[in-house]
Amino acid sequence: MKGYLVLSTGEIFEGELLGSKEEVYGEVVFFTGMSGYEEVMTDPSFKGQIVVFTYPLIGNYGINGIDQESVAPQASALIMQGCRNEGFHYESVDSLKDYAEKTSLPILVGVDTRAVVKRIRELGDMGAIITTNIDSVDFSTKPVIGTRNLVEAVSTTKIETFGKGDYHVVMIDFGYKKSILTSLLALDCKVTVVPYNTDVNTIAELNPDGLFLSNGPGNPKKLTHLLGQIKKLATTYPTMGICLGHQLLALAFGGDTEKLRFGHRGANQPVQDLLTKKVYITSQNHSYVVKDGSLAQTGFSTRYININDQSIEGMSHLHYPITSVQFHPEAHPGPSDSEEIFQNFLTDMSSKRREKIYA
Repeated sequence: MKGYLVLSTGEIFEGELLGSKEEVYGEVVFFTGMSGYEEVMTDPSFKGQIVVFTYPLIGNYGINGIDQESVAPQASALIMQGCRNEGFHYESVDSLKDYAEKTSLPILVGVDTRAVVKRIRELGDMGAIITTNIDSVDFSTKPVIGTRNLVEAVSTTKIETFGKGDYHVVMIDFGYKKSILTSLLALDCKVTVVPYNTDVNTIAELNPDGLFLSNGPGNPKKLTHLLGQIKKLATTYPTMGICLGHQLLALAFGGDTEKLRFGHRGANQPVQDLLTKKVYITSQNHSYVVKDGSLAQTGFSTRYININDQSIEGMSHLHYPITSVQFHPEAHPGPSDSEEIFQNFLTDMSSKRREKIYA
């Protein structure tokens, strides 16, 4: 069936619509990776977003189910130049096209993705609608991008524990990726995942060795009501934050965040560790960053920077065992250059445990 991508600027792009034929509204963004479409469409950080793939051919290795970051598609829709009807890989169990039909995931195929991405680069991430009837499009009834609390739609509603490792990590779930959990379990951690709004006392009763603030979708300033308890927790336990978790730590200690024009989404973002001078090629997915110059009175120092645009990619605290990164060290999809950062978190928990023993 013929479908249309309508940008909030009024521009229209035509294609073939697969999956759900219902009208979809979201923030249109682009992803630059050549692979990893299965992880992208199931990553909770893409909740509320329409993802344009810059690579022209998507679906060529099918769907295996193993690489999914959550139990269902999270992106509002996908846009691509070409979608293979069949996928060829020894682990493939389904084609992308069939998966879209089964899960009602809208995919608009045959679009001039280069033209769409150029508009996003020029004007920034913006609202967009996918529809089969362009005469019915009405942006005035849609929420403004950045005003929705998307975390409550992806966070768990129950407390659940995984693994039986030596270190107990409580992960606050703002929309965590499965591969983050897998990375912690591989480091001999027991991980208890809790809802994003779990109170301080409940977490204290779990007696964690460390606290982990996960990735997640949307504007971090929609969660300002949680900043007080985030700061209290982070100054009590060794703490690590990724992506949204990183941004929330900055806000909790008095820093600020801002929206990038078109974000970082892909598996090839160069990041430098200012301490070791080492450069990582990283996987990223975010619209917001910690604002440069806002950390002066927070106790945090910038540890990592993005080489392309000099934006803050990670922090470490001067007095507490708190570290955070904007990128994804678990690297799904993407390179595993920076996975050692999880080991640093383990070292912080080990040091804190020794302090308790000898106190």
